[in-house]
Amino acid sequence: MKIVDVRAYPTSFPLPPGGPRLGIGQAVKRDAVMVKVTTEDGIVGWGEAHHGRAHTAVATLIQTTLRQLILGMDAFDTTGINARIYKYQLASHGMGAGCALAMSGIDMAIWDAKAKALNLPLYKLLGGAARAVPAYAGGVALGYQEPAELIDEAAPHMAAGYKAVKLRVGDTVKDDVARMEAVRDAFGKELTILTDANIGYNIDQVRQVMPEMDRLNIGWLEEPFPAHDHHSYSQARGYGSTPLAAGENHFTRYEFTRVLEDGVITIWQPDLSKCGGITEAQRIAAMASAFKIPIHPHSSMTGVNQAASIHFLAAIENGGYFEADISRANKFRDELCSTPWTIGADGHVRPNETPGIGVEVDEGFLAAYPAIEGPGYV
Repeated sequence: MKIVDVRAYPTSFPLPPGGPRLGIGQAVKRDAVMVKVTTEDGIVGWGEAHHGRAHTAVATLIQTTLRQLILGMDAFDTTGINARIYKYQLASHGMGAGCALAMSGIDMAIWDAKAKALNLPLYKLLGGAARAVPAYAGGVALGYQEPAELIDEAAPHMAAGYKAVKLRVGDTVKDDVARMEAVRDAFGKELTILTDANIGYNIDQVRQVMPEMDRLNIGWLEEPFPAHDHHSYSQARGYGSTPLAAGENHFTRYEFTRVLEDGVITIWQPDLSKCGGITEAQRIAAMASAFKIPIHPHSSMTGVNQAASIHFLAAIENGGYFEADISRANKFRDELCSTPWTIGADGHVRPNETPGIGVEVDEGFLAAYPAIEGPGYV
């Protein structure tokens, strides 16, 4: 089943004033890169390459370089395709984010095409089963709002079935603790509370906040520092017992090897649209499984990546939470493609049963929302 075409589609939509605000700034738009792979049989697979805040550059890399490397190759040879990109791009130019993001979308699209060719849902091709996957409500507290407003925002999602929620931290320690306390008081000790700092903390702030997180039984502290700041992660490990989580900005199994050797980050969060794709994520998960390290994939942009993440979790032995993006007005989740997932009353999601990843992509959406240049945060 030869690959005859590879196309990348950078896409954007603007956000209204007052949208999400993280430790890195105010969001003004959302970007994505969709990848379409076509085989000689006319089978089309779709994947997402994370935008990396350089969506047009990522798309150009796919169109001008990686496409040429894999045209004519057998779509079933994902191992060989991955190895060819490694040889001609990653090995000779380092584990650069651009190539890792770009190859992730290509790999995901090829897996979608392979499963469609075999008339199988992706999880079956990956060796999994239609397992119930626990989900947490992500995308809550994207504006560092007041505690009462945060409770109002989270309440409908808890009522819908979620048994876990991830809160944004990285504001002031005092205000972050107040928000965590408010959620714990409002929803009780049975709710699992996770936190994500989006690299918004410094080492002194983590020293202050870790004991408070221990007191509130927080499930993990995600990305207090940049991915490369191994020294700060090592220091932070001694400040409390709350697990440190990271991985969405670690590329390929080679960067996760350093994480494994450090033994400090015990919650791994590879993103299928960033780490090198499904092929590479399987390798990362297998490496982690030998050390009983759980995998909780990062997933927040398009419904394609979100649906693929559920298939992936249903097919690995050390799978953890699915990150359900419940942020307001995400057109990439609600309009770009068909329904990627549905939360159950038990707080779980299940992989789609239709062939491939199980979502239909609307190419008209891609035409209606062309790329918007410029930074996504200001």
